[in-house]
Amino acid sequence: MSRGRQEPVKPNTQAPALHISRQLQTTILEHLTALYGHEQAHGAWRQLENVLRDFHRRNPNLVSDSTSPPLTERDAILITYGDQFREPGVAPLATLHDVLTQTLDGVVSGAHILPFYPYSSDDGFSVIDYTQVDPNLGDWADVERLGQDVRLMFDAVINHISRESDWFQRFLAGDPEYERWFITFEPDDPQDWVPQVVRPRALPLLTPVQTSRGERLVWTTFSDDQIDLNYAYPPVLLRIIEVLLLYVEKCAQLIRLDAIAYLWKTIGTSCIHLKETHRVIKLLRCVLDAVAPGTVLITETNVPHEENISYFGRPQPGTGRTDEAQLVYQFPLAPLVMHSLLSGDAQILSRWAAGLETPAPEAMFFNFTASHDGIGVMPARGLLGEDQVQSLVDATLAHGGRVSYKTNADGSQSVYELNISYFDALSDPTADEPRAVQVSRFIVSQAIMLALAGLPGIYVHSLLGSQSWREGVARTGRNRSINREKFHRTRLEEELADPTSVRYQVFHAYSRLLRARAAEPAFHPQGPQQVLFLDERVFALVRTALAGLGPVLCLHNVSEQVCNVRVRPSETGLPLGTWRDLVTGEEVSSGSDGLHLTLPPYAVRWYQCPET
Repeated sequence: MSRGRQEPVKPNTQAPALHISRQLQTTILEHLTALYGHEQAHGAWRQLENVLRDFHRRNPNLVSDSTSPPLTERDAILITYGDQFREPGVAPLATLHDVLTQTLDGVVSGAHILPFYPYSSDDGFSVIDYTQVDPNLGDWADVERLGQDVRLMFDAVINHISRESDWFQRFLAGDPEYERWFITFEPDDPQDWVPQVVRPRALPLLTPVQTSRGERLVWTTFSDDQIDLNYAYPPVLLRIIEVLLLYVEKCAQLIRLDAIAYLWKTIGTSCIHLKETHRVIKLLRCVLDAVAPGTVLITETNVPHEENISYFGRPQPGTGRTDEAQLVYQFPLAPLVMHSLLSGDAQILSRWAAGLETPAPEAMFFNFTASHDGIGVMPARGLLGEDQVQSLVDATLAHGGRVSYKTNADGSQSVYELNISYFDALSDPTADEPRAVQVSRFIVSQAIMLALAGLPGIYVHSLLGSQSWREGVARTGRNRSINREKFHRTRLEEELADPTSVRYQVFHAYSRLLRARAAEPAFHPQGPQQVLFLDERVFALVRTALAGLGPVLCLHNVSEQVCNVRVRPSETGLPLGTWRDLVTGEEVSSGSDGLHLTLPPYAVRWYQCPET
């Protein structure tokens, strides 16, 4: 059954006029005024109102929440490139559709398609044209076909745009319309403020370019090919809003705000997490609430936990909602799970998970352990000690991975992320160790992610058990290539049909977990969770359905040792009776003194508790 958005409605000139409540109009105007001042705000609102009304005339069905079914335990999002799967003579986006619905047998409900627009570098994140599909991948019809069968998450790479974009080329040519679209300086302007700017890269912040008016310096947070946009100029924000609404028209149910923490710049500040950035996100949320309230915003901010969750925004009394993103990436999870599996100790992970909460029922974490980027270590600082972070670095290097750095305010460098496949991060590929052990170690890491409250995001190379692609690093010279290998569909399907292959073993074990999760209401992304402290080697939690019924006891042995654990009903509130493992069907019974369990190394047990 399709889980995508309903068939797009053709433009309807007879559709009811858009009604934007006075309260929502007032809120939008407040955000615009905070960003641009009273006079510019009113002009921007008049333009924005026209944009929203035009959008509604084309898409009147999207004003209803029912057009995007709510996220449930049946949802899991695959993170993938548009050309991740290739076959001769077929557009990669068409192949992606077939792989998702056929080869992978529908085990995921949605796909985060990494930037599929024309680009000039960074594997898609230097976008030349936000409004087009890269012709090497397919076209909008391919994207919309995908959107009929799966939920789609689009990337909004709106902090910066490619230097090859029409916008930047018109700036270079002296087009007065684009003079203020970028943040510029004269070559002899003071730069003493530059060290204050927080950045995830060890490259120059200001890049010299030749314009029709001579040399200028432009702001480049990420690379000299990725030119930051100037959101202090209202036309930039208005044009980007039009882009996001185009994505909604093209079946995006979730919109990922890439690197959003760096959006607004103010000289003399860190230029990260500025109040104006939060204002922009609040405004975007209001815009979507007005014309497509079923669309979900998700923020990508690879920063420590407290800063990360600030992008939920503030709870709105009496609504169960917040005023910024509905979802935020759960960045600490990957390094904490890695630490647990390498040390055989789940205590830090358990204490951290026990303290997790969201500011409103609607707000959810996007849980993931791997992505197209590396394993960020910044979010783990303060949770892991420096020696524990260093142990992750050492393991990464010992397992054939790479390490990427960022420049600090004092000019020094520190570790920013670990570049390695998550499978190899947990197991040394050269070790004399049974492959079955390595597969079990990896699968327990994924089971932990799937068991936690929130929406799971599964990188394609995790679902398919990929190991590090060191040849890719040698070919491109970029550390992140180590986890970005593309598949030939025929070869992939051959490996998935071979029971002796790592891909087969990982995919089938992963699929069992996903199917078990999808069938159990206790795994609803907004459902309650309670962490249990049963053994330092076991990550244990109880998930409960939103209605309060049907708890599931989730046990994960992160060690190579056999663990004997006892679950006491008097301490956990769990009922007596016969418990059934959702994955294997195994049944165990508890008596008056509780449940006694023996967990083999790297075991996963999801026990459905008896009904009371």
